[in-house]
Amino acid sequence: MLHLVRHGQARFGTDDYDRLSELGTRQCQALGRWYAERGQLFSAVLCGTLTRHRQSLAALADGYGALPTAQEFPALNEYDSEALVHAALAAWPAEAPLPSAHTPEGYRAHFRLLRRALAGWTAGELQPHGLPSHAQWRAGIAAALDHVRTQCTGDVLLVSSGGPIATATAHVMGAEGDAWVELNLRLRNSAVTEFSVSPRRHVLHSFNTLPHLVAPERADWVTYA
Repeated sequence: MLHLVRHGQARFGTDDYDRLSELGTRQCQALGRWYAERGQLFSAVLCGTLTRHRQSLAALADGYGALPTAQEFPALNEYDSEALVHAALAAWPAEAPLPSAHTPEGYRAHFRLLRRALAGWTAGELQPHGLPSHAQWRAGIAAALDHVRTQCTGDVLLVSSGGPIATATAHVMGAEGDAWVELNLRLRNSAVTEFSVSPRRHVLHSFNTLPHLVAPERADWVTYA
């Protein structure tokens, strides 16, 4: 089984999004404890190279105990949402200016434009500065999945972001086009997605679950950004 974990809550709306919030750390620690309580073992760990990926893995290990040394895969890093939004504003100037992201209206406007930008990137209508084509980006994620399928045995833990996990899910389901975008925008922080793995393929087993946050006292731990 491949366990794909989205990072914990990061610091959306701040100067440095690429760090976990205090709640994001607690989310991942709780997931680590949940795995440990069930005796879950991991034969290998894969991780993106972003700070929030490394911090999420460290918090998960804090709750779990010792984990195998992580293999870092830059292909598991998130797309640059700022570059996508800038490209979208250049292509569709009527969308500008966006309200402040610190307000509910600004938060909603940001994600409406991001959804449109992601669809444009997928279709090849937008090419944000510093990003590969979407086809190249998706191929990197598929290569990471192939590594798990061909080089790993037993249960594997993979810590990444919403975009790569949604893309991986769409890939194993055979979904084309921008179907991955809606999956991406629904992934919750520290959520678990599971693929069954065979030598020939991956099969989706579960998507976007929060088994470590189901207790009523943790209802306000569920976050998206």
